[in-house]
Amino acid sequence: MFSSVNYNHLRYFWTVARVGSVSAASRILNLTQPTVSSQLRQFERTIGAALFEGEGRDRQLTEAGHLMFRFAEEVFSLEREVHDAFAGLPTGRAASLRVGVTDGIPKLLVHRFLLPALQLPEAPRLVVREGTPESLLTLLDDHALDVVLLDAPATGRMTGRAHSLGASDVSLFASPELARTYRRDFPKSLQGAPMLMPPEGTVLRQALDAWLAVEGLRPRIVAEVDDSALLKELGRSGLGLIALPMAVAGEARTRYGVREVGVVEGARIMYYAVALGRKIDSAASKLIDTITQQAFGD
Repeated sequence: MFSSVNYNHLRYFWTVARVGSVSAASRILNLTQPTVSSQLRQFERTIGAALFEGEGRDRQLTEAGHLMFRFAEEVFSLEREVHDAFAGLPTGRAASLRVGVTDGIPKLLVHRFLLPALQLPEAPRLVVREGTPESLLTLLDDHALDVVLLDAPATGRMTGRAHSLGASDVSLFASPELARTYRRDFPKSLQGAPMLMPPEGTVLRQALDAWLAVEGLRPRIVAEVDDSALLKELGRSGLGLIALPMAVAGEARTRYGVREVGVVEGARIMYYAVALGRKIDSAASKLIDTITQQAFGD
């Protein structure tokens, strides 16, 4: 068994585990990818256990990696508290709230979710991570996150408690010119219409595919885009129709200049927050309460 932990090695490992890849971590650490990879291998030799399995986007923490990540989170959280104390800033872990957001939730809705928490009289310092539901719930289970926001019920083994935040119907939007064209005789007008789609497997995509199948429609898919902000930018450019929760219709019209084409009948997206019991009575509870009260208020 190793006698001591190299602090730099621990930071490199922690950074890779947080961002999910060596390439992203190397940019944050201002080091080359080979250097980070080499230091990780040295760290694994020192502790006598593999911390990761798989490569690239498939890289996952091993059981030993999950254990080490929990320790690293504690170490660097304490480091931040020491820094804040000597900088004359307030201390205490309740001052920060680590939120995971599944990548299927549109950025406009994430903004609406988080804004009420930032407007609290004693607003926590938010740390926001984006990822798949599975990866975020794993981080929650490892106490690396305090609350996870999802657009579908959590499945499988879960130690946290799920709270319903609300629901939103879905509509199709487009640039003003396209909206005028395809609003006529909707939804039949969508046959062969250009559409910008979220990726397969997301809750929104599944709802769209089901509705199109029921209506017997086959639009022309111009692009599938992971990034919801980019999807709306492309929609604003008039390249195709996009689907958005009605909860953010006002913001979409104002920020992107898009207009509603028609409602996707039967598509209703539910939103949830999952939090660990140890946090649910503090900052995470306030976040959930403010989202529930304000995010779907209009």
